[in-house]
Amino acid sequence: MDKTISLCMIVKNEQKYLEKCLESVKQIVSEIIIVDTGSTDETLDIAKKYTPNIYSFNWVNDFSVARNYAIEQAKSDYILVMDADEYFDADVNLQEELKKDYDYYVFNINNHMKFNQSFIHTAVRLFRNNIGLKYENRLHEHLNILDDNSKYRGVMSVSTIQHVGYMDEEILEEKKHKRNLPLMKLEVQENPTAYNLYNMGKTYFGMNDFKKAVTYFQKSYSLGKDKVYIPELLTKLSFALHETGQFEDAVGILVDATRIFPSETEMKYIQGIIYARNGYFKDAETCFHECIKLGDQGTMVTEGSGGYMAHLQLADMYEKTNQLDKSYLERINAMRVKGNTAHVLQDYLQFSLKINQSADECKQIIEEHYKLNTIEDLQNLMNTLYSLRHPLLNHYLSKFNITTEPHIHTIAKIYSKDKNLMRTALEDINNLGNRENIQDVLLMAYIFKDKSVMDKIQFAMNFGVKEMKIIKQLFEDEKLTGSITKPLQNVLFTLCKQLIMIEEFELFQELTQKLIDNDSKNVLNICKILSEYRFDELAIDMLVGVYRESPNHPGIVRLLGDLCFRNNYFEDAELFYTKLLNLDSSYETYERNFRLYENNNDQEAMMKMRKEMMEKFPSAAWVQPGYDTRILSSN
Repeated sequence: MDKTISLCMIVKNEQKYLEKCLESVKQIVSEIIIVDTGSTDETLDIAKKYTPNIYSFNWVNDFSVARNYAIEQAKSDYILVMDADEYFDADVNLQEELKKDYDYYVFNINNHMKFNQSFIHTAVRLFRNNIGLKYENRLHEHLNILDDNSKYRGVMSVSTIQHVGYMDEEILEEKKHKRNLPLMKLEVQENPTAYNLYNMGKTYFGMNDFKKAVTYFQKSYSLGKDKVYIPELLTKLSFALHETGQFEDAVGILVDATRIFPSETEMKYIQGIIYARNGYFKDAETCFHECIKLGDQGTMVTEGSGGYMAHLQLADMYEKTNQLDKSYLERINAMRVKGNTAHVLQDYLQFSLKINQSADECKQIIEEHYKLNTIEDLQNLMNTLYSLRHPLLNHYLSKFNITTEPHIHTIAKIYSKDKNLMRTALEDINNLGNRENIQDVLLMAYIFKDKSVMDKIQFAMNFGVKEMKIIKQLFEDEKLTGSITKPLQNVLFTLCKQLIMIEEFELFQELTQKLIDNDSKNVLNICKILSEYRFDELAIDMLVGVYRESPNHPGIVRLLGDLCFRNNYFEDAELFYTKLLNLDSSYETYERNFRLYENNNDQEAMMKMRKEMMEKFPSAAWVQPGYDTRILSSN
C-alpha cells in the first residue's frame, strides 16, 4: 500500500517559480500545505489552484518556527519539504523510495546557475511524520537528526531536486550573507553548537571575510569532528586559510582530509586550485587527474569539478608550463564533456586565437562539440565570439543571416581579417563609441590613420592632454615623447594584441618600435605578448638583446628560459633556469628546473634537485619520501 505524503512549503512573493514547483509534485503528494509569510504578488492565487490548505503566518525572523508550523498541519505518513524555486523531474518515484522504510531521506539538490553551470549539495527533504522530527535554527534551519543521541535512521535518495533560484540575476550571494548576518549572530550567541558555528563560518566565507571564517570553522571543528558537513567545513577552512596567506596550513589540512574522505571530489579540486595558484604544478596536476577519475561526487560538489572544470584547470596549468599540445588536448576534452557551457566555449576559442588555429579547424570543433539546439545556444555562441573579437563572428552572422545591433556587425567586419570588409567598417565607425568598444575605434583609427575620432577616444577613455598628445603621435611619423601613464600603457599593449589578431604585422612592428624607443623597459611586456601568441623566435631575438643589458632581471631570464624550453633549445634553457635559481629561489623556479632535467632524462640532476626541494618545500607532496611516482608518470 502506498504511503501518503504531505508537501509542506513556506512562501513569500514566489509567483515567478511556484507554479512549476507545484506542477512537478501534484501527482506525487497526497496533500499540499502552503504557509505564506506575507506575499504581495500573485503567489496566493497560484497556490489556490493546487490546494485549499493555505495558512497565513506572521514572520518572526526564524525559519525553523515557520517550517515547524507548516509540518504541524500535515496529516500524511511522510512530509516532503521544498522551496518554491525547486522542482522534480518527471521520472521521480518517491513511493519506490519509501518502500525502504527509513525515517528520513537525503536528496541531492542540483543548483542551476547561469551559463549552463550548476553545483550539488545534499539536504534532508523527505521524512516520517509524527516521530518527533522538527526544525531547529533561525537561519540554516535543519531537522534535529544532527543530535549526538539521534535515534533516527536515514538513507540517500536516488532522486534529485532541481533548484533554479541561483539563475536569478537579482540574487547576489554576498548581499544575502550580509542580510542574514544579524540572525546568524543571534543564533550563535544563544546556541553556539558546532553546526551554528559552521554556518557562521559559511556566512563570513560568503562575504569574503576569510579571517573570521577561519575562526568559526576552527571552533566548529573542535566541537564536532564526526558531523556530516565536515568535508565541506574542511574544504572551506582550507580555502579560507589560503586566502589569508596560510598556504602551508591549508595544504596540510587537505592532504590529511583527502585521505579521510577520498570520494570528495570538491575537496580534491580545491586542493588542486591551491597548489596551482602557488606554482606547485606537479601536485596540482595529480589532483585534477584524480578529480577526473572520481567524477562529480561527494556531499557537495560544483558541477564539473570531476569533469570539464578539472580539464580546464589542467589546460591552464599545461599552458603555464609550456606544454601546449597537452593544453590544447585538455581544452578539447572539456569541449567534449561540456561544450555548450559558455565558459568552456570561451576558453577554447580564446586559446584558438593564441595558437592562430585556422578558421576551418575552429568551425569543425564548434560543430562537433557545441550543439545549436535552441535560439539561446546560438545567442551564447554569438555573445562569446563578440566578446573575444573572434574572426568567426562574421562567418556565423552570415551563415545564419542574423540581423542584430549595428555595432556587432561593425565589430565582425573589423576582426574578419578581410581588408575590404575592414574598410567598410571604417564607414560604420559611428556605430562604435561607448566604453565597451572604444578600443576597437582606436584600432580602426590607427590602421587607417583616421584622426577624426580623437574627440570620441578622449571622451570615452577619459584621457587628459598629455595622454592625447601621445595618442596623436601614434598617427604621425614621430617618436612618442613623455612618460606613458599606466592606463594608456594598458590601452597601447591591448592595441598590440589586436594588431596581431587581425594580422597587421607591419603596424604591430611600427607600434612596438615606438613603445621601445619611448622606454626600453617595454621590451619585456612586448615579448610577453609575442610569447602569448606564439611568436617565439621573434621574442627570443628581442630578449637576448635586453638580456645583455640586464642579465640579472628575473623576468627576462625566466621568459628566456621558458621560450628556449618550449622550442627545444634545452642547453640554453638550462643556462637561464640555473641562473634564475640565483635570482628567484621560489618553489616555481625549482619545479621549472626539475621539469627540464626530467625532459632531458638527467637522473642525477633530478635526484639532486628533488632532494633539495624536499628540504626547502615540505608542502610539495610529490617530492616527499614514499610518494607514489607512478601517479605522476600515469598523468
